[in-house]
Amino acid sequence: MAEVLLENLTKCYGSVVAVNRVNLLINDREFFTILGPSGAGKTTVLRLIAGFEKPDEGVIYFDGENVTDLQPFKRRIKMVFQDFALWPHMQVYNRDRYSNLNFGLRIRKWLTEEIEQKVSEVVQRVGIKKELFSRRPGELSEGEKQRVAIGRAITTTPRVFLMDDPMTNLDPQSKLKVRKEIRKLHQDLETTTIYVTHNIPDAMAMSDRIAVMRDGIFEQINTPKNIFQFPKNEFVRDFFESAKVAFEI
Repeated sequence: MAEVLLENLTKCYGSVVAVNRVNLLINDREFFTILGPSGAGKTTVLRLIAGFEKPDEGVIYFDGENVTDLQPFKRRIKMVFQDFALWPHMQVYNRDRYSNLNFGLRIRKWLTEEIEQKVSEVVQRVGIKKELFSRRPGELSEGEKQRVAIGRAITTTPRVFLMDDPMTNLDPQSKLKVRKEIRKLHQDLETTTIYVTHNIPDAMAMSDRIAVMRDGIFEQINTPKNIFQFPKNEFVRDFFESAKVAFEI
């Protein structure tokens, strides 16, 4: 539910330039993926958009509003991390106390009945079984953790939905199912989704557009089909060559 614009965005860690003057326009309600090898700068871009990192140079806009210096909670973003970042001591859901699915709603002072209704909608949407409610994250499978993490993120509809490769630890069969669920969730929420991954088939299957990243810069930005069929340079061609057996347009 927001157009995201990055202008000359730069982030350095000492002498390492993690993000190097990147420019990018992500359309409202677009599913946009930043794709590249480890160390390309993908997660740094995501953390800059979220407000977890402050850029050394450049500006970030949401719908024309400069959010560069806004704290994360004021940007109305939600982020699903690679390790899910669930509260380890809390149950999945407990109506009467703080738990992973109601934590954000309780601190916002929602009424118990309102929380109950919202959580009911969320668990149906992402497929969380009620028998999991009493469990803590350490008692969940990777797929179950992923669903809880996504469910927690969407209890309040985000302006921008950020996902840092949450399917890394899923087995191939579960991954195919979750791809469809994430894409459907994006469509149902009608939000802007920015997804980061090194996995080419995941990016190709879910994205409206992809930015291929290397060494802090975007090598090519286009639709999955156009990048796959018309790579801009040797790096992009070689990077996608490995996926040709696993994925076909």
